[in-house]
Amino acid sequence: MARTIRAKILAITVVSLLFTCMVSLIYVWQIMNLSRMLFNAQRFEDLLNDILEVRRYEKNFLLYGDPKNLTESLVYLKDTRITIKTLAKDIDRVMGKGTYVKFANLLEKYSFIVDNSLKNKSITSEDAEKLRTYGKKLVDIANSLVSRKRKLIRKTFGHTAAVPFVFLGVFVIVATLMVQLVFQRLLKPLKVIEDTIERVGRGDFSPIPGEWSEEDEISRLIRAFNSMAHELQVNQEALIQSRKIAAIGTFTAGIAHELNNPLNNICLCADTLIEEYADELSPEVRELVFDIIQQAERAADIVKNLLDFSRTDRLVLSCLDLREVIQKTYRLVKNQIMLAGIRFEMDIPDDLPKVLGHFRSLQQIFLNLFLNAIQAIESHGSITVRAVEDSNEFIRVDVIDTGKGIKPEDLKHIFTPFYTTKGVGRGTGLGLSVTYSLVKKHGGHIEVESEIGRGSKFSVYLRRCKPELCENGERSVNSGSG
Repeated sequence: MARTIRAKILAITVVSLLFTCMVSLIYVWQIMNLSRMLFNAQRFEDLLNDILEVRRYEKNFLLYGDPKNLTESLVYLKDTRITIKTLAKDIDRVMGKGTYVKFANLLEKYSFIVDNSLKNKSITSEDAEKLRTYGKKLVDIANSLVSRKRKLIRKTFGHTAAVPFVFLGVFVIVATLMVQLVFQRLLKPLKVIEDTIERVGRGDFSPIPGEWSEEDEISRLIRAFNSMAHELQVNQEALIQSRKIAAIGTFTAGIAHELNNPLNNICLCADTLIEEYADELSPEVRELVFDIIQQAERAADIVKNLLDFSRTDRLVLSCLDLREVIQKTYRLVKNQIMLAGIRFEMDIPDDLPKVLGHFRSLQQIFLNLFLNAIQAIESHGSITVRAVEDSNEFIRVDVIDTGKGIKPEDLKHIFTPFYTTKGVGRGTGLGLSVTYSLVKKHGGHIEVESEIGRGSKFSVYLRRCKPELCENGERSVNSGSG
């Protein structure tokens, strides 16, 4: 079956040509058949005239008794006999099978009586009656032949005259199909593509709507165009996001020094407490001081990550055990999760391939997602971390919470810097933005699904670590948001 437009047009053209040839042959055959029928009709009329001449001489003989009339009659009977023998098949075709035999028998009986009468120079009353009867039947048959032949000719004329109209009708149907095919499968989609290209020029990268699953040229073109439009939209969004992130980097660069100084002082003071007053500190206080140091270092890392938005430093990636990254990140928020009465579940297969990443950056990614999930859960709920192989290139990590969910109108802004739906003092709107940037720096991507009242699912796609990288160790990549 023809799938492409070219094949369909070719098929319609070939069928049209074949039909035209067939109609032309039928028309020629009908003309030739009509010519033959006219010729035979003329011979039928000649046959009728010969029989009428025979009957004329018959009547003259019966009226005047002149044997010369019988002699003339025999001449016409001979011609009639030759004619019906020539037209035997056509007689049976027109009048039905057996008509020729019946006609020939009547003619022989009639001729027999004429021969006897000519020999005897007279005719009995019984033979005269038979002669009249046979003669009438011969005339009737001849008249019927002429009448039916004329009807067949008129019928054939009607059929022949109808052929051009049939051809015209088929031509109109084929032309309609061609126009419909060209309009529906060519001009209309091309107009849609033209309008869509104009929209793309205005910055609207939405795909061409509709199902384009056929294998014709236009459907393939539209599928390729939709794929290109999707890539353009993704790249455009990435570009916009990068610009926003670059703006954040510029902003944070101005205050980085002021943030780093207090953090450094906190770390120095905590280290001094440990070193100078180690013996005087109780185990509980010592643990708090260590926690201060750890959190101060994490805060310093956050400041560093913010500065990375506007930098093009080389990020050193290595093959990492995802389970270890998740477990160590969980320990940072373990107390918060327990205090909130949240159940934490981790489903990571033992044979899961390693991922290519930067340990601290991956920790920051999942820490932000965990904190976001904790804040989204208003009462007792659960956070589930599930990791699976998405393809030969990526590992997908799902962070699923049973929180209040995200409104559809907020989803498209969820990774925008400083955009937050939380109350004052509960967030800066940078957490998910930082997460988005870090995932991009790792060569992956992040997706989000959410339903109000049911919770949210953040899917982080991280590149699998290739065997050669696992053997050779670290790899540097450009970390700029560019």
